[in-house]
Order: sequence, then C-alpha cells, then structure tokens
Amino acid sequence: MICIQHIDHVVLRTCRLQAMRAFYCDVLGCTVERVLSAEIGLTQLRAGQALIDLVDVDSELGRAGGAAAGATGRNLEHFCLRIAAIEEPALKAWLQQHGVEMGPVATRYGADGFGPSVYLSDPDGNTIELRF
Repeated sequence: MICIQHIDHVVLRTCRLQAMRAFYCDVLGCTVERVLSAEIGLTQLRAGQALIDLVDVDSELGRAGGAAAGATGRNLEHFCLRIAAIEEPALKAWLQQHGVEMGPVATRYGADGFGPSVYLSDPDGNTIELRF
C-alpha cells in the first residue's frame, strides 16, 4: 500500500533561471542541492525535505515541455511550502525587503489541517502558498 509522507519535489520550467534561483534561495531560503550541465538545464534546490527543480526552457530538458509559462498558460496552479512559525509582520517585512508582494493571511486547510497561510508569486508568476 502507498503512504505519502510529504511532497518530494516540484519541477518548474523557466526562461529566467537566475531570477528564479535568486528568488527561491535569497527570499525563501532554499539552497542549491546540485546543478546538472547547462545542456540538460536542471538546477535542484533543497526546500526542507523536498526539492524544487528549476528547468531552463531553452535546455534539452526544458524544450521537451513545450512553450514557457506566460500570461496565457501556467505549469501548475500553485504549490505550498510549509515554513517554520513566523509572525505576520516579520514575514511581510522580509518579503517587502526583497520586492515580493504578499497576499492576505488566511486560514486554509492543508496537509497539517487548518492553519495560517499567504500566497505570493515567483518571478515567472507561479503562485506559492506559504503555510506557517
């Protein structure tokens, strides 16, 4: 029987690899796990127990997925990252310091039940939910 424990990884295709890497590392605190060759175009970021894979759309791997995400299409609706408890004003200040607009805090249901979360967008317009 299958028993899912947590998200393993998500893969985001991008035409702004450096901006995406800076956002996920500098703003959200991910670290670079490994970078495969530029031809393959895969950068893997550690996000707690999970990975966020960034794939350059102009690479071998990226071209296999078709056109890049844009105003008329997305690679996914959103994904949620569970973060350590933080006060709303501190989170808002941190995001503003990095030029990231934060949506309103709301109580939403997720893997750990109900809890506070916010939505924000990465440089490619992918929606991220932060639960804290």
